Amino acid sequence: MRHGKSGNRLSRNGSLRKATLRDMAKAVFLQERICTTRAKAKEARKMIEKLITLGKKDTLAARRRAFAILCDHTEVSQLFSTIAPRFKSRTGGYTRIIPYVQRAGDNAELAFLELTEKTREIITNQKRTKAQKEAGDTSKVTDAETKPAAPAAEATAKHSKADVKTTTKTAKPTGGIKKFFQRKTGAE
Repeated sequence: MRHGKSGNRLSRNGSLRKATLRDMAKAVFLQERICTTRAKAKEARKMIEKLITLGKKDTLAARRRAFAILCDHTEVSQLFSTIAPRFKSRTGGYTRIIPYVQRAGDNAELAFLELTEKTREIITNQKRTKAQKEAGDTSKVTDAETKPAAPAAEATAKHSKADVKTTTKTAKPTGGIKKFFQRKTGAE
């Protein structure tokens, strides 16, 4: 029996659940918004809010406790130097969960988990304008594009989906087993 044991197990044992939540927290700190299942978002929200509260204290003990959870020195320093200072005036409610759609494969409820104070504006499902259609611009607009909210935010943003896509296309061709796993099927 599970008397007095709170939290969703997410169909994982303890170590895998801990690793899943840690990786989700790292992704939220890096991207400021992720899409995941609603149950995982609710569980990750607890950890993220505790980490940001630790980041607001900015003591050595708080840094060590955050490192025990995140296991990454760069993530901890980013948490204490850039993320936590944004929430100095708040006493809680650092994240929000926005319901999205139900996944086609298993009908799981998907949701966005995002920080309430962001450095960039996230645009979802942007459509081409009439001028782009007339100019014959055939470039696709990605599902989630980002644009900086402030000029200083350009320096802090490390990665975006556009950067990842361009780096994979410009990389030199690989051979052997790597080529096999990077091969696209006809369904894509």
